[in-house]
Amino acid sequence: MTLRRWWRGLWERLAPARRLRVVEGDSLPQALPWRDLVVARDGDEDWCVGLRCPCGCRSTIELLVIPEAKPRWDLAVDAKGRPSLSPSVWRKTGCRSHFWLRSGRVHWCD
Repeated sequence: MTLRRWWRGLWERLAPARRLRVVEGDSLPQALPWRDLVVARDGDEDWCVGLRCPCGCRSTIELLVIPEAKPRWDLAVDAKGRPSLSPSVWRKTGCRSHFWLRSGRVHWCD
């Protein structure tokens, strides 16, 4: 295990859980919060979820959650407001991060 991976895991356990913020419309805002997820909601329909890559590369990740999209992710929020995504998020370019988001916490894939 590299020092960087160890540090990311420790930080993820000690930092507050990520939360979900809702914005009206079918697109994400230009600036995303550092840790939280943002869902673009138009009326009663969620369109996409945006977050900054948790590896620290500062890239924006946008995931579609509308039923017609392929690929698409499912977004669930627990009673404490902590978001979960499925399936996992795997960046094919850039930093190539691969992780699950469960109950507001990042779980890195090896």
